Amino acid sequence: MNINEEQFQLILAAEDCSPEYFGRIHRFSQYEEKIIRNLVAHGPVLLRGGRGSGKSALMLEANNRLQSADSGVFGVYLSLRHLPLLRSRHAEYESIFCNLLVQAVNREMSARHIQAQMLSAKHVGDLQKQLGDLTRKLNQRLVLFFDDAAHIGRETALTEFFDIFRTISSSTVSCKASIYPGVTKFGIRFDVYNDATVLDVARDERSEGFGDFFEAVLAARYPSLHKKLAANKVLKVGEIATFLGRSVVGNMRGFVFACNRLYDFEKIGLPELNTCLLNLAADYYWPLLDELAPKLGPYEPLIDPSREIAERIFEHASETKTNSLIIHRDWCQRLSKPLEILEYAGFIAKREASRGMKSGGRGPRYSLNLANLLEVTQPSRLTSEIFRTWLATHSDISELHSGNNVLDIELPTLEESSDLAILSLPIESLMKSKAYPYGLTDNKYEILKHAGYLTIEDLALAKDEDLLKLETIGEKSLERIKSVVYQAIWM
Repeated sequence: MNINEEQFQLILAAEDCSPEYFGRIHRFSQYEEKIIRNLVAHGPVLLRGGRGSGKSALMLEANNRLQSADSGVFGVYLSLRHLPLLRSRHAEYESIFCNLLVQAVNREMSARHIQAQMLSAKHVGDLQKQLGDLTRKLNQRLVLFFDDAAHIGRETALTEFFDIFRTISSSTVSCKASIYPGVTKFGIRFDVYNDATVLDVARDERSEGFGDFFEAVLAARYPSLHKKLAANKVLKVGEIATFLGRSVVGNMRGFVFACNRLYDFEKIGLPELNTCLLNLAADYYWPLLDELAPKLGPYEPLIDPSREIAERIFEHASETKTNSLIIHRDWCQRLSKPLEILEYAGFIAKREASRGMKSGGRGPRYSLNLANLLEVTQPSRLTSEIFRTWLATHSDISELHSGNNVLDIELPTLEESSDLAILSLPIESLMKSKAYPYGLTDNKYEILKHAGYLTIEDLALAKDEDLLKLETIGEKSLERIKSVVYQAIWM
């Protein structure tokens, strides 16, 4: 493996990828090209997708294209991964947000050698006026890309965000924001379907070019692995790439983890793919629920019910020999948050919002990830028949109707709380583990602890210049520390 591929294994989020490598390892399907065109066009857009689905990559690519083309449009990308935003509300949130956006716009203008600067803005009215003045001064339309606008465990601050989103949107200022599936607390002033266009980042296995896209990503990001797979005399490299993409329900981060696991094998066939999927189930998907728990705030008690729902769904799918199912809307309404958690974590992926059921009624159709499905398939072995069946574009669909007791699970009563338990956890929680495969090493942990960084909150609030003063911590170590902290709190 060359040095670039080793680095690419560690890149789990597009915003952690340096500009030098971004264009080399990211590829975009025809469907995603349409999304990018909507992102650079006029009008407010909400980009909706689960964890690791590629929302950030799409927003960064859209912004990059605005920068590289004489488009007459001024683009600004702003990640809202800021702990003060996560912990504030009302006027305090508004003030912090306005300040962050002013700083981002000023940085972009300095980078483009534009002799203009926005002044600090304490409230949204002042921000709105300054943005309008700026577009007239530049004689350009302004596109603002707000990444990580939503946090799955903290929906209350979304009201403040979408009030600002709606207020500063105009004929010359186009706001775009990334959100998670199921987020509904937009506030009383924001009508999601009238005040924005909602685009879903969903790589559907039935879509044209699904397999070609994942093979292109494989060739760009892992050329040596692609070469190894191409040498397979039984399975074609395109089939393997398609199967892996289907296994992780089109999720890019899951695909990266799957490819990383295949590097350990000299040759790759069905036995190796079998091991890869079972490892993903045991070491990636199930631990992911444990990782999510402390960052869910008031929804943390729903982790155990979510796990039980997942177990029942996959057992039912195994018994009915299917990898896709329709869940009656009555169940979806009752179990909305646990299903949202499972979709966010990549256990399931919604393919149709509403579909008629043979047993009566309607409900959304979900595809299931194949790693957890293989785990409960009897025997837990990937045969040629199963490989071909799961690779097929169309398969049998199971139904969980309103009278079915498979999902008859009692949910706990939730308490009103905005605290995220993740912030108070000790930094040893970030050590290398199944939840954090690229976590802190023993050496870095000891250095940080000795310097007084005892909790995840301490690290999240630490200034870069202070961390760089510590022994053996350089720019690369700093980026890795920040990456694992971001994963702990936001991802």
